[in-house]
This record gives sequence, structure tokens and C-alpha cells, in this order.
Amino acid sequence: MPQVDMPIEALREYQGINPRPADFDAYWDRAIAEMRAVDPQVELVPSSFQTPQAECFDLYFTGVRGARIHAKYVRPRNVAEPHPAVVLFHGYTGSAGDWSDKLAYASLGFSVLAMDCRGQGGSSQDVGGVIGTTHHGHIIRGLDDHPDNLLFRHIFLDTAQLAGIALELPEVDPERVYAAGGSQGGALTISCAALEPRVKKLAPVFPFLCDYKRTWTMDLAKDAYQELRTYFRHFDPLHEREDEIFEKLGYIDLQYLANRIRGDVLMFVGLMDTVCPPSTQFAAYNKITAPKQLAIYPDFGHEHLPGSTDRTIRFFLES
Repeated sequence: MPQVDMPIEALREYQGINPRPADFDAYWDRAIAEMRAVDPQVELVPSSFQTPQAECFDLYFTGVRGARIHAKYVRPRNVAEPHPAVVLFHGYTGSAGDWSDKLAYASLGFSVLAMDCRGQGGSSQDVGGVIGTTHHGHIIRGLDDHPDNLLFRHIFLDTAQLAGIALELPEVDPERVYAAGGSQGGALTISCAALEPRVKKLAPVFPFLCDYKRTWTMDLAKDAYQELRTYFRHFDPLHEREDEIFEKLGYIDLQYLANRIRGDVLMFVGLMDTVCPPSTQFAAYNKITAPKQLAIYPDFGHEHLPGSTDRTIRFFLES
């Protein structure tokens, strides 16, 4: 079997090397409390894009620190209520995409909520306000500030808040709310279900944002992880703060949130992935204690995994 990482037997046992902060659970409990104290002020604005089968809305809500977050909301017409819903998350620096991308789910009777990550390619606000570099990248945004100001903390909370909004929609069955996405979207699928454990099923595809130090030691701090190298070159060229930096990144390392997931998991990984190395993904998968299954693609990297979308839809349609 070809490999760019550990043998599959070792991957199945791997537990990660990025340090876990001692107050990790208290950190996230405090973050969730901050999120729950926010009045989301949900607003639905009908879109100019409409179809005979689905109503389309721009959905806005207020997230932590006052940012207005945007999501595309597609609601099927003439479907019995309550019906299932899926929350979708996009890749790094991208956006929620076209309305038409959501119509396959709507045609099956699902409402669809697709979030724009704050400060990336969509319409959500990035209210900023951190001490330290904003030179490049969201992983390192807030790294020189208090851990509560890490940008991905806020984005992770946005995912959970959007799922909570979906759960409260009168047309949605709260027992059938699901989450899916690839790369950064796979990471946010994990954060969503970990921080909003009422999500019943999730299908992350080659998730990003896991086991940062492993990526670094593999000399793969490039592509999506290039900003780690950028940070050290500009702000710690002698690596005098390396241990401190990786420990702070541990607050937004999804391997340590994975054990909060309660929904059923279907995860996809390509063993030739040099963007999000397989071992980093296994570090998270191996900590999931909920029912789980893993689809392994030995010859594929960080690219479309044939059949993954079809299998995800079947997974969500199963009772």
C-alpha cells in the first residue's frame, strides 16, 4: 500500500503529539457559556435566487464578539414538516458557494444551512481586535493574545451556534440535524458536533486543524498550514517559544474536542494526503467515542474522493 505517513496499523493506534492545554475543558466550557449568552438576532432575507422546489434565504445571526455571520439557507417546498436539516461547511478561505450546490439535499427533503466563515471568502464579518499579527492566516490569528481571542475559537463557536439555530427552526426535526464538509469544512463539521452534541450525524472529509505539531514535524507546514512556518519565520525565528506556541494551538486542536461528539460519525481519509496528513486526522478519529466508521482511500490525497458525497447522502438518509 502506498503511503506518505505511518503504516495503517500505526495510524489506527496513533494518539497525536500536539500538547493539550491543562485547562482545555474549562476553556471550551467558558467559550460555550459565552456563545449561549449571545442573542443571535436571526434574520432571514429572501434571496433573488429561487426555484420551484426550494425557497432560498440569506440567513444572518450574531456570533461571539458581535460579528454578524452569514449562511445560505435553502428550505424545500411542499415537504412534510418537521424534516431533516444538514449544516454544511466550506474549505479554507472559501465561502458557502452557489445556491445550486444545495439543491440535491433540498430535493431529498432536507433544509440546508451553509455557513460563510468569518473573515474568509463569503459575507460573514471578521470584527478583528486581536493583539499581534494579522499577517496571514486564521490559525495564527490571536496567537500572541489571550487564548480566548484565537480566531478559530470564534469560528468553531459559529458552527455550533448555527447548528443550534437549525435545531430551533420550526420546520426542522431536531432529531435529524446533520453536519458535513471537507478539509476546513471537515474540521468545522467536527467542531460543530463537538460543541453542539445534539447533532445526530456528521460526515467530515479529510479534516484540517488537527495535531499541528505532527504536521510541523513532518515538514508539511505548507499549503493550508504554511502560516505556521510564516509565524516562526517572522515572530519566533529561533524557536524560543515553540513549546508555548504549540500548546496554545492545542486549544483549537480538534483532536481534543472529538470526545465531545455524541452523533454517529462517517469520516473519510486519503492515505496520500500531504495537505492534512493522515496521522493528524487519525489523531482526532481515534479519540471519538461515539459510533463511528472510517472510509479509507489508499491512493488518494487531498482531492475529491470518489463516492464520498453519495455515501454521505446515504448515511444521512438511513434511519
